[in-house]
Amino acid sequence: MRILLVGPPGAGKGTQAALLARSLGIPHISTGDLFRANISQGTPLGQQAKAFMDEGRLVPDEVTIGMAKDRMEQPDAEGGFLLDGFPRNVAQAEALDVILKEGGLTLDAVLDLEVPEDEVVKRIAGRRMCRKDSSHIFHVVYSPSKADGVCDVCGGELYQREDDREDTVRKRLEVYHTETEPIIDYYKSQELVTTIPALAEVSEVTRRAMAALGRD
Repeated sequence: MRILLVGPPGAGKGTQAALLARSLGIPHISTGDLFRANISQGTPLGQQAKAFMDEGRLVPDEVTIGMAKDRMEQPDAEGGFLLDGFPRNVAQAEALDVILKEGGLTLDAVLDLEVPEDEVVKRIAGRRMCRKDSSHIFHVVYSPSKADGVCDVCGGELYQREDDREDTVRKRLEVYHTETEPIIDYYKSQELVTTIPALAEVSEVTRRAMAALGRD
């Protein structure tokens, strides 16, 4: 299956993408992983991306599209893949259609994870990370530390990342609504979109997504 997972920041895309890809036996292709892999390997596309990122500029669509195309052509993706974070705008969606058409392929489904905006803000703005080990993550509401501001695992200081501050989160949501949300209508015109209510336990959201794919 060839699947695209979309949704606002904080909707749980990364978590669901990993679970769904494992259940379906297909690779999880995320924009973040594409950038990290290409930059660490020093590929020509990675070098281009790094140059833009070092200057604080957005990586152009053609670079991101090139990375995604290369990854989708790897042997492990012959039986399908799950896209997470790409395409991020209509231009990239149109480019993806061209790439797939050239290979005689199509998308099978677009899963839209739906979460109320206030819940997105609550989820992200409530996160606290450990300064000693960034893998130790807490939440002031859902998984608070025993001692305020202190990591339960190693005793490090817990802090709120700049990207997780409420004003920053709302700006990220504005960008999502302006740039990425239009791809949902783009794919609705192709009758590919299923909206998944994602305000639920992780396992229940996964069950709903699998059911939408006919794999319940």
